Amino acid sequence: MTTIIWVAVAIVAIGLYLSWTAGRLDRLHARIDAARAALDAQLLRRASVAQELATAGVLDPAASIVLYESAHAARQAEPEQREVAESELSQALRVVFAEPGAVAEVAQAPGGSAAITELTQSVRRVPMARRFHNDAVRAARAVRRHRVVRWFRLAGHAPFPLAFEMDDEPPVPLTADGAGSHPAA
Repeated sequence: MTTIIWVAVAIVAIGLYLSWTAGRLDRLHARIDAARAALDAQLLRRASVAQELATAGVLDPAASIVLYESAHAARQAEPEQREVAESELSQALRVVFAEPGAVAEVAQAPGGSAAITELTQSVRRVPMARRFHNDAVRAARAVRRHRVVRWFRLAGHAPFPLAFEMDDEPPVPLTADGAGSHPAA
């Protein structure tokens, strides 16, 4: 009789552990979804601000074209091409705002100071949002690699989480170090 009780206790304990692990994995997947939504919102905001700035007439025509096309490509990119398109937008922003003087010129135009402030905020938030997303992905991957999770298929049909890898280095004049070069900082 005591053997049956111990077997029942062991089965209940294993069941509780599996249930707790499945719940944890579900929470991690929900965290990934929330972090991905936040990352998508920040990327969209950055592309929108860049596109708005490109069409405002405060940049020289060549810079406007480069920035507009990169921002448009980032907004319209298919999911498989999104990382490349967002990296190209980061590169375009670094080219257009390579020198602190470019930021100061835009800031002096009507409405330019507000646009630079908004662009500065968005280029600073993208790396943070990407880091939060990739941290959530890393945590979920660590749990999904456990044998128990694989053996009992605790992840269900959820796709294996993928990190979002892109070039998110902001232009130096728009960072904390270079932000003091224009009045909007």
